[in-house]
Amino acid sequence: MIVYLPFIFIGSFQGMAIFPFIFVRYKHMLYDKRLINHEKIHLRQQIELLWIFFFLWYLTEYLYNVVKYKNLQLAYKKISFEKEAYANDLNFTYLKTRKMWNFLSYYKRV
Repeated sequence: MIVYLPFIFIGSFQGMAIFPFIFVRYKHMLYDKRLINHEKIHLRQQIELLWIFFFLWYLTEYLYNVVKYKNLQLAYKKISFEKEAYANDLNFTYLKTRKMWNFLSYYKRV
């Protein structure tokens, strides 16, 4: 379910997935196929990691990256979950062929 909920966003974030919902910052984003696909990839990741472990892993990886790169935006972009979602958000059939735990393959990528 896609929900328009602008007041939960800070910074430049436009969308967020918290299973089973996708939240968007602006009404027109309810129809943004790329953003919705990106967030659907996160929903799949959350299912694989039983929701709570996704968020624990995500936060741990983000904090590690903040220390490593000393840059909040770069730390976010280097999260394996984000790398997978950004790399495939224009591939609208990706979730049909995606292998389970595929985000792990993005640790090897720059």
